[in-house]
Amino acid sequence: SHTIGFSRCTSFRQRLYNQSGNGEPDYTLDQGYAAHLRSGCPKSGGDNNLFPLDFVTVAKFDNFYYKNIIEKKGLLSSDEILFTQNKETMELVELYAENNEKFFEQFAKSMIKMGNITPLTGSMGEIRKNCRRLNHAHY
Repeated sequence: SHTIGFSRCTSFRQRLYNQSGNGEPDYTLDQGYAAHLRSGCPKSGGDNNLFPLDFVTVAKFDNFYYKNIIEKKGLLSSDEILFTQNKETMELVELYAENNEKFFEQFAKSMIKMGNITPLTGSMGEIRKNCRRLNHAHY
């Protein structure tokens, strides 16, 4: 679903400046694209600056997200590793980049599958106010 939407600078800054904790950028990221991102995402500050997940077709739901990944222009590390870390996911990225209809077909199946997940309700779960933290400490 990263084919449409935006990400905050704070979510990908490490790729631009300190990917492996050694003060170096992520070299799996196209360096021209990285320079463009650095122009709006400084080393510090600008945390809430927004960048499109798919810079080619920003407001269109299509397969350019996958084409961008192949060209080393995936915004998030989690996007790029789909192409660089695993043969199975690499093949899917290539398939969806080539075939928009296949992407749409699989996306529809995935959304149905996710819609069938039974969420925890009542005292068994909670809707988080901040997705990164529990609302209340549970001991």
